[in-house]
Amino acid sequence: MGDPSRVIHIRNVGHEISESDLLQVVQPFGTVAKLVMLRAKNQALVQMEDLAASVSAIQYYTTIQPSVRGRNVYLQYSSHQELTTDQSSHGRNPDQDEPNRILLVTVHHMLYPMTVEVLHQVFSPYGFVEKIVTFQKTAGFQALIQYQSRQSAIQACGALHGRNIYDGCCQLDIQYSNLSELQVHYNNDRSRDFTNPSLPTEQRQRSSQPGYNDPSVLFGFQQPGAAYAQMGQAAMVAAAFGGTLPPGVTGTNDRCTLIVSNLNTELIDGDKLFNLFSIYGNIIRIKILRNKPDHALVQMADGLQAELAVHYLKVLGGHLIPTLVIPFIHSPLIPTEFRLQGAMLLGQKLEVNFSKYPSITPAPDAHDYSNSNLNRFNSNVAKNYRHCCAPTRIIHISALPQEISEDMILNHLGEHGTIVKSKLFEAGGKTQALVQFESEEEATEALVSKHASKLEGSTIRISFSQMQNI
Repeated sequence: MGDPSRVIHIRNVGHEISESDLLQVVQPFGTVAKLVMLRAKNQALVQMEDLAASVSAIQYYTTIQPSVRGRNVYLQYSSHQELTTDQSSHGRNPDQDEPNRILLVTVHHMLYPMTVEVLHQVFSPYGFVEKIVTFQKTAGFQALIQYQSRQSAIQACGALHGRNIYDGCCQLDIQYSNLSELQVHYNNDRSRDFTNPSLPTEQRQRSSQPGYNDPSVLFGFQQPGAAYAQMGQAAMVAAAFGGTLPPGVTGTNDRCTLIVSNLNTELIDGDKLFNLFSIYGNIIRIKILRNKPDHALVQMADGLQAELAVHYLKVLGGHLIPTLVIPFIHSPLIPTEFRLQGAMLLGQKLEVNFSKYPSITPAPDAHDYSNSNLNRFNSNVAKNYRHCCAPTRIIHISALPQEISEDMILNHLGEHGTIVKSKLFEAGGKTQALVQFESEEEATEALVSKHASKLEGSTIRISFSQMQNI
């Protein structure tokens, strides 16, 4: 825990969390002297007026898990005994940096894809944008924007820093770069030199700046082989999705463990969670937390599969056209259907996020699925990636016995909701079925409850269908 200090270090501070939110967490224990929001690191530093207040807060939150706007935050003593004036400026002030015509832009809470075109529309009203380079780092999606003049960069930084491109997401964190000139070798979806439109386009872009696309930086691995293996996997997944990863999926995530909350404590169990999350990748372990039975940890086989699960179960669900906050952004650049609410499971809206824990420790209360033959990605990997999607109203049932009837299937699934249509058919000499429920929630309940169940002596397999109707 560290030596007691008046300064409290708070981690996992999402960009939806404000200073006033954090004040509500610590003010019951005493007066807050200073507060620093470290947006780029999802952290904050809070200096209490006296040590007793800080100690009381830390002691209290060792027994109670604080949650702010649905996100768990974690408190500990800081190594700082006091915040300096520079530190306590309520976060980085771009005006205090040395102005430069090149801006370093980090996009936080990125629910919609960022492209060179979108960034150009955001930044070009403040002056002529010469070059843009985008890349992925541990801080998230970043871009370097080079203006023709330093004054244009100053105006853009002052006008856009801290603003959202879209309503409630894609927040811009801007600082001045220390580079003097961007080197752009290709005009494509990752980089653009607006002063030299004759540059070639390359399908697989090489690094435009030293270290930008270095796999050891992108994937957080020290072993190059592991990084390139994940890059190859991301390319395979992209191919399964028609050439590109789903919008918002980077393919660079290395966090394998997810925290799932707002579970139905009376109906949920490890196998039901396995049946749902195994659609997006192989499951290693699942643990329902004893002290928080509506929370569970789900460890996926790798970071890309975990990212797909978060994408389809958290970001997707419903149909909304994103609200544009910066008025000169035009919607044709953005796909018109995005889903912002979590998937519904057993009457509860799921919350799915990356966990702070890298893995689940083997224990009697942790269900181990690492050797389960029910893991879908043990074979037909590319096919399974191709079938990844958000929950839908239609489920696909395979591994059915040859003599099965449609009525037998309906009797097996009917308890989970209203069945609108069904179809029994044969493909590749195997009997399969499609069943359409009245709602996505009902179809999800049927999937988690009956995947891998026995029907007339056969262990059936259920997945979501991407068909709109039967």
